[in-house]
Amino acid sequence: MDFLPLFHKLQDRLVLVVGGGEVAVRKARLLSDAGATLRVVAPDIREELREMAAARNGEVLLRDYQPTDLQGVALVIAATDDEPLYAQISAQAQALGIPVNVVDAPKLCSVIFPAIVDRSPLIVAITSGGDAPVLARLIRAKIETWIPAAYGQLAGLAKRFRAQVKGLFPDVQQRRVFWEDVFQGQVAESVFAGKLQEGQRLLEEKIAGIAPRTLGEVYLVGAGPGDPDLLTFRALRLMQQADVVLYDRLVAPAIIELCRRDAERIYVGKQRAEHAVPQQQINQRLVSLAKEGKRVLRLKGGDPFIFGRGGEEIEELAAHGIPFQVVPGITAASGCAAYAGIPLTHRDHAQSVRFVTGHLKDGSSDLPWSELTASSQTLVFYMGLVGLPMICQQLIAHGRAATTPAALIQQGTTQNQRVFTGTLANLAELVAEHEVHAPTLVIVGEVVQLREKLAWFEGAQASV
Repeated sequence: MDFLPLFHKLQDRLVLVVGGGEVAVRKARLLSDAGATLRVVAPDIREELREMAAARNGEVLLRDYQPTDLQGVALVIAATDDEPLYAQISAQAQALGIPVNVVDAPKLCSVIFPAIVDRSPLIVAITSGGDAPVLARLIRAKIETWIPAAYGQLAGLAKRFRAQVKGLFPDVQQRRVFWEDVFQGQVAESVFAGKLQEGQRLLEEKIAGIAPRTLGEVYLVGAGPGDPDLLTFRALRLMQQADVVLYDRLVAPAIIELCRRDAERIYVGKQRAEHAVPQQQINQRLVSLAKEGKRVLRLKGGDPFIFGRGGEEIEELAAHGIPFQVVPGITAASGCAAYAGIPLTHRDHAQSVRFVTGHLKDGSSDLPWSELTASSQTLVFYMGLVGLPMICQQLIAHGRAATTPAALIQQGTTQNQRVFTGTLANLAELVAEHEVHAPTLVIVGEVVQLREKLAWFEGAQASV
């Protein structure tokens, strides 16, 4: 181990920054965030750097570095491209026992800047010892996705009760078990859901020995259109902690595999006129599982509030007093259109977009056709494959031009994506010609013609 990781307390301490350019500004931002007072020395200093120094009553010295600048400082940053100068600064600082960082010169450093994940008061630092800083930043980016921003609030909450818990549990092992339960249970989940006061109340009750509530919780999570990379950070976190997963037919297998390995998985998929589990039964199942104290993940393709029946499900949960969270997902319209290279709106072609379901609750398709005929409007039909001939006929009959561009997007955003473009006049024929199957999205509008220029993702198969 070339460097021992330590965290340096710089609050109200003087730090010397030699250099006035962009690199010095980047280092100074971190120092300012840590509460340091800056002494900046350089013949030319950027205005932003001057403002940071002035904000904490620091110094700005418009001249060359002098050895006397080291007096009284706790840390030295050499952010200059003058090689003889930064070698001199390093030698003089280390001779005085002052930690020194020389930018892009690891051999001259006694301390180095890590890549930082800031969830104050929780801080994660990653370093390669200066050998591969880009790799350290890439690892930081991965960790950023694993740690929700609310972890800082959770750490702050724990800080406020740390002494009280220490008094309650003198034994270190007991405290460890207590905090592990807090950080992996309902207290943490309340904080992550933005309910800080509720989290504090639950922690206070836990400390007071009040029995926790026996109800579980339901997570209504949008899984997006298929590509696992389109999941949100919150969706991934809840997927990893749920005890039971109820998932639909449209949820990609690769996404289901991201759920907790030991979670019970229940398939409740639905197809047109063929429901593996009726909707009302799904609603009741969510309630009963939550009443058993389980954390239940209701995983739905796309977004649960856009033709996903999410509203019906949480109505049932609310009626029974079951706690729930809703995590939006990228709906098929935006996800599939983006991967097909079809912008849903465009100043030259479409000033509005309308999402339409291909069939209603009773299986009919009694749509307000006269409202769907504007040439400046993009139409996106969900679940419209079976009724596509009728949809095209009705749009043309009510005034939409038969030559209006239209597209079919099958299994959008996945490696099996296929895109077929035509017009309202021949779109239905493409279904039979190319054996198009669900899940398929239908897009109607002038924006479809932009695909020829903007298509960037084709999946495993060529498009037509």
